[in-house]
Amino acid sequence: MSAAHETTEALEARLAEVRAKRGYLLAHHGLMALAFPKLLAGYDAAYTALALDDRVLSHHDREFVWLAVLAATDERVATHHITKFRAAGGTDAGLGAAFAAAALAMGAAAFDFAARDWARQLAPFDPRAAYLDALRRVAPDAPIRLVHLAGLAVQVCRARWRPFGWHLEAAYADGVPEDEMAEAISLAMFPGSVPYFVEACAEWRRLILDGTLPASPRYQAWARLTGQGGHDEAQAAR
Repeated sequence: MSAAHETTEALEARLAEVRAKRGYLLAHHGLMALAFPKLLAGYDAAYTALALDDRVLSHHDREFVWLAVLAATDERVATHHITKFRAAGGTDAGLGAAFAAAALAMGAAAFDFAARDWARQLAPFDPRAAYLDALRRVAPDAPIRLVHLAGLAVQVCRARWRPFGWHLEAAYADGVPEDEMAEAISLAMFPGSVPYFVEACAEWRRLILDGTLPASPRYQAWARLTGQGGHDEAQAAR
């Protein structure tokens, strides 16, 4: 039976399944269920793997990053992440730290400008060092590991690749696990931009290949894998 001929009862049953999994519904769930049920199924599977299934971050840490991402993208409808953060042990101080981490990461544009356009005139002032020093002031309300994770995700949302690289270098230096960094930036995909996530992965890979980052053997293997340049690379290869 096509979506156009589906019964109202079947539509409501499909939406009930989505609501049961998430605890809420948004208007786009209803539209996809009505017009494009296969798209809803694929979207639901992707969202479940991205936001609901346990990966490497604890629930508390994952929600901390979510809060920063949502603040950076003005995503006002996602209030359930506040409840989820508190349910995972998040405190008011933690909320403040998440928003502070987001604000500092969004403010990286000023340091990026200084590094890009005024570096010679500002020397010996180092915009990168000044930015990373500002990030550490968020502690002790959140460990620097979480500040890095939130900052990485925010830079993906904002497509600020120089500060993204600063965060990566600092995160490696501070011993942040690579899989945690990977999960954090993946959270930016839906509210931020899938294309920006693609660019972030390419930038991370580039920094591994040029020796900037002390990547693990697993991540070195990913970086060295050829043929990751997309359509343009494939066209040139023919």
